[in-house]
Amino acid sequence: MKLEIKIPSVGESVQEAVLVEWYKKDGDNVRKDEPLFVVETDKVTLEIVAEASGVLKILISEGETVGIGAVVGTLDTEAAPAPPPEPEPPKEEKMPPAPPVEPKETAVPVAEEAPEEAPMEPEPPDVRQVLSPAVRRLVAERNIDVTAIAGTGPGNRITKGDVLVYLEQTPTGAPGMKDVGVVGREISAQPTPPPAEDVTRKPMSPIRQRIASRLLEAKQNTAMLTTFNEIDMSRTMAMRALFKEPFKEKYGVSLGFMSFFIKASIEALKEFPEINAFVEGNEIVFHNYHHIGIAIGTGRGLVVPVIRHADVLSSAELEKAIVDYVDKIKNNRLELADLEGGTFTITNGGVFGSLLSTPILNTPQSGILGMHKIEKRPVVVDDEIQIRSMMYVALSYDHRIVDGREAVRFLVKIKECIENPELIMMEI
Repeated sequence: MKLEIKIPSVGESVQEAVLVEWYKKDGDNVRKDEPLFVVETDKVTLEIVAEASGVLKILISEGETVGIGAVVGTLDTEAAPAPPPEPEPPKEEKMPPAPPVEPKETAVPVAEEAPEEAPMEPEPPDVRQVLSPAVRRLVAERNIDVTAIAGTGPGNRITKGDVLVYLEQTPTGAPGMKDVGVVGREISAQPTPPPAEDVTRKPMSPIRQRIASRLLEAKQNTAMLTTFNEIDMSRTMAMRALFKEPFKEKYGVSLGFMSFFIKASIEALKEFPEINAFVEGNEIVFHNYHHIGIAIGTGRGLVVPVIRHADVLSSAELEKAIVDYVDKIKNNRLELADLEGGTFTITNGGVFGSLLSTPILNTPQSGILGMHKIEKRPVVVDDEIQIRSMMYVALSYDHRIVDGREAVRFLVKIKECIENPELIMMEI
């Protein structure tokens, strides 16, 4: 029985996909639930597994674009070869004892005498290597024999001034002006052609095309503006260090900074609901829930899975949700539903070493928070200069519905929550 392998549907808006890679070769034996290939759409990358065991027949090669529902291969469930029998261990055969070997004299090969060669005169050093580009150019243009010039530079190197002085002192047609090369080598006045400028072209992946389209849409269809602030991370870092081990022992997941910023953002969004709203035509759509998108960088591009109803989740549940999404992305298990419905986005460029950046809106959302790397800097605390762990944060927002005052106060609220994490715990 031959079972068709089809491209599955991943959403109503997705009509085609690119078959990125086959994990198996044509004719390979595969087992049920074993990964077969990876497809990439303009939104997600999915890993397709075998529905049954059998012998694989590949119909569509890697890199081709196929429609949803297209047959890319078959599985012959009846032709699955049986596992080869285990080889029997070889029988031990008794070998007759070898006769004693009499020692023989070892012959030492004698090298043939090579004919004597006449001693070769050492070649003079290549003057071309000790001449500057300007000197070489001048020598080539005037056809000068540089062996007639006395060098005055370091290590008796010939300088451009030495050549100019020689030209002033030597009349035209003098022996030093004949068309000879540098130490017997001809110097061409023609410039050396530059090496070929090689380029490589490859088509943009569907995800990269989608990212480009969304970013361009955000720039063209929104009145995007960005405001900045800085946060003293000292108290949050101290709290994280204090509870990191017991947190992991109890919940089985590490305590990161992202859960602090998610909770701080939710508190700020409750106070400034316009940043959690969308523009739809001539209306502003306010959301009474908080679906927080977390931007995660991958080898194929940036994806933003959404943590739904983040306002009712604990710190442990938030950290687990992030870990689950990272695992899905690594194993190509992220679904289209995981990327839909976000109302606000957080991106952390600090994990890549970014000190400051301007994040672009994830349309149709009206706000995105950019986190950056934590860096120790001298700051003034109570009229004293102290070394503190600081982070720059940025908020990009749609100025059509969010005023600058609200945007600045939004960042100030996040700053207060992170610098005083007790406010998050007490929900005040």
